[in-house]
Amino acid sequence: MLTRVPGLRTIATYRRSWLIKDLVAGVVLTAILVPQGMAYAELAGLPPITGLYTSVLCLAGYAVMGPSRILVLGPDSSLGPMIAATIFPLIGANGSPTRAVALASMLAILVGAIMIPSGVARLGFVADLLSKPTQIGYMTGLALTILVGQLPKLLGFSVHSDTLIGDITGFVKGLTSGETVVAALGVGLFGLAVILVSQRWIPIVPGVLVAVVLSICAAVALDLADHGVSLVGTLPKGLPPFTIPNVSASDFGVLVTGALGIALVALTDTISTSSAFAARSGDQVQANQEMIGIGTANIAAGLFQGFPVSTSGSRTAVAEQSGAKTQVSGLVGAAFILLMLVAVPGLFRNLPQPTLAAVVMAAAFSLADISGMKRLWSVRRTEFALAIAPFLGVALLGVLPGIGIAVGLSILNVFRRAWWPYSTSLRQADGLPGYHDVRSYPDASEIDGLAILRFDAPLFFANSRAFHQQVQTIASSDPRPRWIVVSAEPITDVDTTAADMLEELDQALNSEGISLVFRRNKGPSEGEDRTLRADPDDRSHALLSNPGGSGRGTWIAGREGSFKGV
Repeated sequence: MLTRVPGLRTIATYRRSWLIKDLVAGVVLTAILVPQGMAYAELAGLPPITGLYTSVLCLAGYAVMGPSRILVLGPDSSLGPMIAATIFPLIGANGSPTRAVALASMLAILVGAIMIPSGVARLGFVADLLSKPTQIGYMTGLALTILVGQLPKLLGFSVHSDTLIGDITGFVKGLTSGETVVAALGVGLFGLAVILVSQRWIPIVPGVLVAVVLSICAAVALDLADHGVSLVGTLPKGLPPFTIPNVSASDFGVLVTGALGIALVALTDTISTSSAFAARSGDQVQANQEMIGIGTANIAAGLFQGFPVSTSGSRTAVAEQSGAKTQVSGLVGAAFILLMLVAVPGLFRNLPQPTLAAVVMAAAFSLADISGMKRLWSVRRTEFALAIAPFLGVALLGVLPGIGIAVGLSILNVFRRAWWPYSTSLRQADGLPGYHDVRSYPDASEIDGLAILRFDAPLFFANSRAFHQQVQTIASSDPRPRWIVVSAEPITDVDTTAADMLEELDQALNSEGISLVFRRNKGPSEGEDRTLRADPDDRSHALLSNPGGSGRGTWIAGREGSFKGV
């Protein structure tokens, strides 16, 4: 039971000496969770209060089923645009906030319904569907979308659009028509500067909290509301209500599509964050249990008027720096938020909306990885192209199409590497024993009558034609080789399609007086010819263990096999 419910394991192994540290970390987390929760709720197109409801319930849900001791879940800047992109087409530009909350809550429940069964089925490996280059491109495009979308709010006006081009057009129109509220711009830029300066120069200081407190003080002292600055206002008092989202059946198609994308991004983000922090503490990353933990957190949030959540690297770092030892720190944070909702719901009533925009924009800066894009350009242009495609997809087509492009390109890149793997000729280099890649040693010499090919992938139906063409090209070269040797260490498997191709190729080469030889095959060897121990029913292995064709070519399998006649 303890292994299936990590929360119970935490309680069973909890040490009294951890309590003070968890309490302190929980208090510090509260100071960040409240403004970020409200800001990311508005980023998702939802009332600020839903960000607080979400923070409370997801922290409680993950504390029960999440395997990480200090990972902090909650509303996330990377998911906000995805939530908005999913629910906006269903509610329209001036839709009811109540309907928006219901749709977002159902979206969270669907994310959980995807995550938990997937974790039970041990499908945590799907986090690998987003390669690093596509993640960099997607997140950078997302950062651009968030920044442009928050600019009007920073300047004190609003733009209704669901595309980057529409946001840019609306922003320029509002700017040129004089809609800017100078006081809003001033308090927004001030808050953004405080956050960025503290992150860069005084990371130990919670810049978000400082910006929020100073902005509230400025709003009261300067009476910013009378100068056209929108304020958050008094939040609803009381605990988050248990609610079954009321959603029509016609909405589920769009919601499920959005939930799939959100689930993948949340899982990928969580695995990468948990891996980074686990490496510091020597813990093991449990991808499947993480899926169950994230799923539980999302369902808990969705049943209490919340929206989809993910891991926050910045909040987790704060928890770690504050001395957090277990998920008790998250529960403490959740308890303080509840206390605020019950006792002092008006605590943030004078918080300027431009300050929330500054909080979101500061988070967007952390999503963008310009240095990563530069590195891809200088190291490998093909992977830079893999990053640019989802970047443009997010920027030009939207958030959900962008994640679809990112996943599709990652999968296609896997197949590309298998279909057209790296292959090269091996030759003798002066002063070096053995045979070496001619691309690394272009002056290496070839032995008369002998050509050596290295094919860096398993042989299967998708790349068998490519292998066949490469061998035929070598066979038709001038002068024609008498032996074509395949250095087969990278060939870890041969399926039946490839086995049939090899048999036909061997016979064709034998008829031309050319012997095809496999050397350094995987697997144990025995006998005079160092042949492979083969299952008699497995034709692909049996083929490699017998002489082929007319007898001129010898299939020699063995890690250190020698060549007859060479």
